[in-house]
Amino acid sequence: MYVRVCVWEGRHRAATPAAPQSVIQAVGAEAERSCINLLLLLLLPRGRGDYHFTWMPLSSRSRPAVADGNRHSSKMCANVFGVLKSLFGKPFDGGKRMDHGGPQQQQQQHPMEQQQQPYNPQHPAMMRLYEVQREVASLGPQVCTFSGLQNDRDYKRLERELTRLLLEVDQVDTEGKPELQGARKRAAQEVEGLLRYLEENATHPSRLVIEELSVEARRLVDELIVAPQRSGGVAEINDELVDALQVLVLRLTQVKTEGRVPLRKARYRALTRLCAVQDVIEGRTQQQTLSLPLSGETHEAVNRINQVMVKVSVARGQLVALLMGLSGRDSCAHLSRILTEMQVELDALDVSGNGAIRNYRKQVVEEINGLLKHLDLEGEGDDTRRYDLAQNNSIREIESVRAHVSHLREGILRHCAMGDLSFRPKAELQSLLTHLDQVDTAKNPCIREARRRAVVEVQAAITFLDLREALARRQPGPSEHPSHRAVWQVLGSLSDLQAQVLGFDGKRVDKSYMILEELLTKQLLKLDAVDPQGDESTKVARKQAVKFAQNILNYLDMKTDEWEY
Repeated sequence: MYVRVCVWEGRHRAATPAAPQSVIQAVGAEAERSCINLLLLLLLPRGRGDYHFTWMPLSSRSRPAVADGNRHSSKMCANVFGVLKSLFGKPFDGGKRMDHGGPQQQQQQHPMEQQQQPYNPQHPAMMRLYEVQREVASLGPQVCTFSGLQNDRDYKRLERELTRLLLEVDQVDTEGKPELQGARKRAAQEVEGLLRYLEENATHPSRLVIEELSVEARRLVDELIVAPQRSGGVAEINDELVDALQVLVLRLTQVKTEGRVPLRKARYRALTRLCAVQDVIEGRTQQQTLSLPLSGETHEAVNRINQVMVKVSVARGQLVALLMGLSGRDSCAHLSRILTEMQVELDALDVSGNGAIRNYRKQVVEEINGLLKHLDLEGEGDDTRRYDLAQNNSIREIESVRAHVSHLREGILRHCAMGDLSFRPKAELQSLLTHLDQVDTAKNPCIREARRRAVVEVQAAITFLDLREALARRQPGPSEHPSHRAVWQVLGSLSDLQAQVLGFDGKRVDKSYMILEELLTKQLLKLDAVDPQGDESTKVARKQAVKFAQNILNYLDMKTDEWEY
């Protein structure tokens, strides 16, 4: 092959299109073609301007003799490197240099190339920045999982360590070199980012709400349980205390965490401790309804068991104080050791085959085991799987049930809109309730709340179907009491409103939500204005209608409270 390669520099081609800057003549052989390909590859990435290549056949007068092919081949290779020299302004070094431009272009690209090239890692400044980076990497997981407040000891320690690292970064001498300045800037940004994340989580509004609810729970427990026992009195455990704690649990489950791990962890720790206190109190309430301990005259081992029962009662108060952070002296390890010693003492008792005493001892041992299981909460909040429930199997089951309920609810509303009451999947909804009852919550308060909300969704669909069927079967007689008829009229309006609530999918700031809330409130006012006039059936019907309207309002609130796991 005989070709001529013409190379034009792009910015001069328009001015002198007929004057190529360099012309290479080659005689066909693979070696010559490879040299030309090398030239093209070197020119394309980083040439001066946009180079254009034209392959033209040589005239017969320009063709060298075939016998002289070897001589022209060697000259061709030399010509290629000569062209490289003429194009780049310096002898070609086999591609070892990265600056392929002329002298003027080298000066323009030199600062940029220096910035892109990594600096010597052995430089003292770089070595110090690497050390800071390693320390930041070790502190990062601690900062990302810290769930306390600004006055906590761990917060002050982390803040002190990060501030020290930031000062050390500021003291690194960059010697005015851009590479070192950039590395120092990036290190400072990493430390500042961790400091900012630490402060944001500790002062986040949701974190403050969690702390307020925890303080309120501690106040209740201290006033009614811990303080009376410390003074030698009796703890006031009643239904009001149990209900108040349950309200606090529900409020904690509704705190928004925005997916932040520290906020999820703080909410989970507060919930687990409060639920543990609930379990202890419920156990205490059940114990008060049991029969008195056996008399010491029955068997000598009974006195020992009664003494252990007194210790268990004291340990119960200590456990509640520990769980709520009201005990400054005791620790979970110390209380666990005391309870274990009680178990050993009970196991050593000789009951002599007496079934009643054996059952009495078994009951006390079960109470001790019930207290011991709550002493493992110290490190429970450190397990991410406990409070990050995205992959929890129980949550997946609940979500699958909710999806099924949503599908059934859409079918119910669609058929009701057409006036068709034949679609009544009550049996299927009841089976979903049974499925939800079998979901294992692992005593996790967040899973409990998720299951409760799913149950409310199923029950809302069932009550809607029941009311529709009752309204369809209703045949009022001439002797019906006027007040009773008024209650049924309100129930008919509530049924229509409930259909809108079931299909509502918005937020509390939406106009449709405000309209529904106002209409439901008006129905409640109508029920309050109904005078039963001594008619017992009207009283019962009005009471049920008020409860039904309140349930619809609560369901509407639940759908719009933006609860998260």
